[in-house]
Formats: sequence, structure tokens, C-alpha cells
Amino acid sequence: MKLKTLIVLCITGLTLLSCGTESLTLVKNGETDYEIVHLDSASEIEKKSTQVLQKYLKQISDVQLDIVAESSQTAGKHKIYVGSTNQESLALHQVKIHSENGDLFINGGSDTAVQNAVYEFLEKYLDCKWYAPGAANIPKERNISLQPMDYSYTPEITTRTVHSRLFYENHEFADQQKVTYEAFPTYVPTARVHTFHRFMPEETFYQSHPEYYAMRGNKRLPTQLCLTNKDVLKIVTDSVASYFRRYPEASVISVSQDDNQQYCQCENCHRVDTEEGSPAGTMIHFVNEVAKVFPDKTISTLAYQHTRKPPKIRPEENVLITLCSIECDRSAPIAQNCEDFAQDLEGWGKLSDNIRIWDYTTQFTNFLAPFPNLYTLKPNIELFRDNNAKWIFEQHSNNPSELFELRSYITAKLLWNPDLDFNDLLIEFTDGYYKEAGPFVRKYVTAIHEALAENPDFFLFLYGDPSEAFDSFLNPDLLASYTTLFDDAEQAVASKPDVLARVKMARMSIDYATLEASRKNLTKNYSLTVTDSGGTESINPKVTLLLDNFSNTAKANNITLMNEMGFTVNEYGANYLSALETAKKPNKAKGKKVVSLTQPKKYANEDPMVLTDGALGGSSFYANWLGYEGNDMEVVIDLEKVQPISSISIAFLQVTNHVVFFPSEVTYLGSVDNTNFTPLGTLKNPHPLNKKSKVNDIQYFDLELEPQPVRYIKVKALNTPTPYWHHAAGLPSWVFADEIIVD
Repeated sequence: MKLKTLIVLCITGLTLLSCGTESLTLVKNGETDYEIVHLDSASEIEKKSTQVLQKYLKQISDVQLDIVAESSQTAGKHKIYVGSTNQESLALHQVKIHSENGDLFINGGSDTAVQNAVYEFLEKYLDCKWYAPGAANIPKERNISLQPMDYSYTPEITTRTVHSRLFYENHEFADQQKVTYEAFPTYVPTARVHTFHRFMPEETFYQSHPEYYAMRGNKRLPTQLCLTNKDVLKIVTDSVASYFRRYPEASVISVSQDDNQQYCQCENCHRVDTEEGSPAGTMIHFVNEVAKVFPDKTISTLAYQHTRKPPKIRPEENVLITLCSIECDRSAPIAQNCEDFAQDLEGWGKLSDNIRIWDYTTQFTNFLAPFPNLYTLKPNIELFRDNNAKWIFEQHSNNPSELFELRSYITAKLLWNPDLDFNDLLIEFTDGYYKEAGPFVRKYVTAIHEALAENPDFFLFLYGDPSEAFDSFLNPDLLASYTTLFDDAEQAVASKPDVLARVKMARMSIDYATLEASRKNLTKNYSLTVTDSGGTESINPKVTLLLDNFSNTAKANNITLMNEMGFTVNEYGANYLSALETAKKPNKAKGKKVVSLTQPKKYANEDPMVLTDGALGGSSFYANWLGYEGNDMEVVIDLEKVQPISSISIAFLQVTNHVVFFPSEVTYLGSVDNTNFTPLGTLKNPHPLNKKSKVNDIQYFDLELEPQPVRYIKVKALNTPTPYWHHAAGLPSWVFADEIIVD
């Protein structure tokens, strides 16, 4: 790649400045008369920045420039000054790069800004690109000649975080993209978010002092704290002091609600919230009192779910409002599809200059699912920037998700400069990272976003599932076209194993969607089984090959998690193999009529026939599960004739953070007349619910019995009530069931 030799516009923010007239030839024919200079009193970061500059200049030209302190400069040599060597007065986050009399000055208003300025110089003027750890494009040039420059930029977003292990585990890459090394820089590490239960664990206080906790209806429950109780304020304040003593280097602590909306509705709390016009009223009154005790620290709190709407009271100066956009539809920009959030953002902006945005960029129930929200990243970050948000946390999945490297890269770039062009960034990354396969990956990105746009009523949710889109942007025809694009992409880089591995990782989301479409028996081509000309049914070999490829790609790239609930790729593979085994079993109940004696709710169109349709549920409750909220499941299957049976099986789902629990017991009964039922057997849940229960799991309740004639089978699954210690205490729980297998 040729270096940029055109005259560079001199920019300070968006204002043009005059430039000098003398060009700079840093390297000519493998030689240089430049040296890199830092202050005698330079910090370690500034010294490291000179080494970074030296390193990349050598990689580009094979020439190593000397690094010297200011007091040891060599007479007669041109200089590249790194740091405040010319004693400029710059803003804290400002970077400045300019030339003067043949010398080059790379400067910043702080140590970190100096570091940012070096990487900005390398990228902007020397065409260095860092796409992902171990994937860079550093040009090779025998000559480095630059036109005069006078560039200044001050990022409006001053704390930039992309929740991606690419940055957390690779600090050099984080420096290159100018984002933080961790999700919560300067926070007390064990008190970053949802801290009420940490300050006042129910195991310690609830039994002896239920009045410390939320009044829900006519009962106190340990879901949240009672924020008008003065003893609660004292205990929390003492806890905060203890945390700061334990972590004296920390400057921020979160004093924030637990992750539920079961806030206190006692008389005092209700009165304050009514006066303030929002449940955030009690929260800010409470947090303000804590903040007054620690004037030299920052007390962070959430504007999240029930506290998202701003109250009337102003937060104290040292209160950091963390405003969260969790509810928003991601199919279009927040300003368009989530106007309530945009209004709340504006409202908080009128109350405080200390706002941190907690935004979300992937699907947390299915990290690897297609999630076409890339076009919203830029307008959303612009919205936050335009409303004076200086600290933005983009909650990516941390663990690999769909187009993980691309998402991480573009999000970091836009946090540094929201005015960058998205399409330019997309082309830059896909061509640089996927090489010859780049155009095909771009076509996929374009196609899936256009397909979503054709369904403007589709709600793209952070807690959704691929199955929701099987009649939209993941319909069978589109799935086939996406697969073809990735086949073409692999073919384009077949001779480049490193790049081919990147493409295989990129296609995992479409392979995952295809596996889920097959689990649902979406069409003849997307099914778990195939039937030969003689009517014999067997496992679809395309599905087993796809599952192998998916699992192998995950293993090769250290991809271990499917979702935020801890459901692993290995568990997904094992459950899918179980589904294949289930699908090939003879099933006398398949396609038979099911009547529900209790009322299902919302999911699977409330159609009990989902229990015998041959499609199998996945790890999300959206995926083919019949749900019952707050009641037991009781259904009857008509086998259409009296016949001997020797086994019955049905699967149940557990997602504990969404109040989905395994039934406490399942009872099977048989009948020949649909009137008189005989018990066939009862199975207790072998893993009763407790605080350590697996968050996301599937369990089969299998009953073996001596062959006996039945026509009707009744299944009763008893709901497990929500325990008092669960974050949804006081709310009904769910039972989710899927395919009934009878033999």
C-alpha cells in the first residue's frame, strides 16, 4: 500500500488551519536523518509511545530511528518530538500532530492522549491498520515522505469501552483502537453494577430485618432495598466505605438496584416516587446521601428499567448516572425506534453533566445468532455524543459473537470519532481482514440488513432468538443465499488458511441459524431427518456435517459460550445430538392431536400441537417451546387408536434468570376412553431449584413402563413457584415444554 503523499488538510476538530510549506522526508533510500525525542521527565507511557513509533517506522522502512531524551538531542538531525516537548497547552484529551521547519511534533494533553496521538499519526499518515489482534496491515516503503501537517482532534467521548475480549485480553490492540482495557475502569472491581445485594445480602439481613427490603403487595421481599429506611442508608454507606478502604486506588463505586423491577412500594417510597414522577426519585435521593459522604469519589447508579425515567431532583455533582438502553428495538436507530429512551436521555442531560451510557450491541440469549443491527451503531453513538455523554460503554458480548472482530473494530472507531462514515469503515475492515473474501462478507451484511428493513414491524430484541426471524430476514430462501455467499467467500481464500479460518468464524452465525431452522423442521431442506424413497426416516447428513463444522470452528477459535446464561458450545452440541437421537426415534404421538386442559401463554402461538409437531425446542424459550405462566401444564394426547406403549418422554426448559424453571414433578397417565385415567408413573425433578441451579438447561423426563394399551395420554407438569430469594420473587414462574415422544 502506498503512503499518503497528498497534501493533508490541517484540522483542529472541524476548523481548517494554515500549514507550513516544508515537506518531511523521514526515510529516504533506507536511511534517515531523524531521531525521536522525548522529555527528560517523560512518563513511562510517553516513553512507551516513542518505542511504538520507532517499532512501526522500522516495520515500514526497515530503518530504526534512535530514541533520545531532550537533553541528549543530536545536533544537525531533524526531530520527531513525542510528548509535550514544545510546551503547548492542550486540552486533557486533545491530540495534535504538526510539522514545523522540517521537524514533526506528536503531542497530547495527557499521557494517554500522547499515546493516542502516536497511533493516530501511524494510521492517518502512514496507513497502518490494526483489524484484530494478530491481523494488521503495515505498509512496506523504502521512502517515507510526508506533506506538511497541522492536525488537531479532541474526542468528544472521553471514556470509550467496547465490551470485547479482543480489547480486554490484548492491551496493545486496545491502545491501537483507543479504548479501555476493562469494562469498568477506575471502579471498585467487586462493586461495578447491581450492588444492593452485595451491600445487604438477604442471607444476612432478610430474616431478622425484612423491613430493610422492598414491599411488594403486602409482603417484604429481598428483591430490592427500601430506600427510605434510614438504617438501610447507614448500612449501605458503611459498606461503601468498607469497599473504598479495601480498594483505595478505585475512584468509582456503583450504588445501584439489583437486576429486576421489583422495587419497594411501601408508603414512604411510593410517596417520594409519586412526587418525583419516577421510581428514580427514591434512588437519586438515596444515592445523593451516599455521595455526600464521599465527596472525593464518584458514586455511580443506574437509570435502568424502572429508574430510567429522570426524576425532578438533581443528582449530586459526584453522582454518575449510567443510562441503559436495554429495552430498545435494535432494528433501527434508537432515536427512531426507541423514542422514550431518547426522551429520557434528554431529560437526564438537563439534570446532570455526568452521564455514562450503557448501550447494547448483540443478542445476549444467542451470541452467535445473526443480529442485523450494524447500521444502527453510528446513529446511536451520534445520539449519545450529541446529548453530552462523555463516557460510553458498548456492551458487546465480551465472548465471540456474530462478526465479532468487525463489530469490535467498527464500534471502537465510531467511539473515537462518531462522524466517520460507516460504509468506509465496513469496506476498510472487510477488505483488510477478509482479503479477497471481503466483498462476499459485505454482500452478506448488506443483504441481511436489507431483508430486515423489508419487515419494519420486526422487533430486533437483545433477548430474542433466530426462530423469530424464520419468516423474515432468516427465511429459508435467504438462509440459502447467505450460505452461498459464505461458500463463495471460502472459495475466494481457499489458498490462504489464516484468512479462511476468519471466514469460517464469520459464517458461524448463518450455520447456527441453519441448525436452528433444521431443528424446527422449517422445510424439507431444513429438517433433522430425511425420508428415502421407501419411506425410511434417518438423520439428515447435512445437519450432522454442519454441526461438526460449527463445533470444530468454535473449538479452533476458543469460542466456548452460546449466551450470557453460561450455556456452552459443548452443551449446545450435546443437546443437539440428543435432539437428533430424539428425532429418529419412532414416535406414536407425532402429528397427533393435543388438547391443553390448562391455558398456555404467549409462546408457540399458544398452540399445544407444538408438542407433537416433530420440531424440537432449543436453548431459548422462543424456540418451539409451549409456555405456562403461573400455572401447571396439563395436556392430553390422542393417539387415535388403542395401542401398546412402553415409554413416554417430554423435554422441559430452564432459564432461571428469566423465571423459567423445570417442573417440580411430571406425572403420566393413560386412558382408553379419555375419561378414566390410570397413573403410569410420576417423575420428580432430580435437580430441584436452588441458588446454584444451572441457569440454562434442557431436561428430559423419561418414563419406561411395561407395555400396556392406551389411546389417550395425559401429562401433568407441576409448576415450581418462584422462591423468595429469586430476583423475581412475588412474580409467577414459567413451565416450558416441548416434544412428547411415545413408543
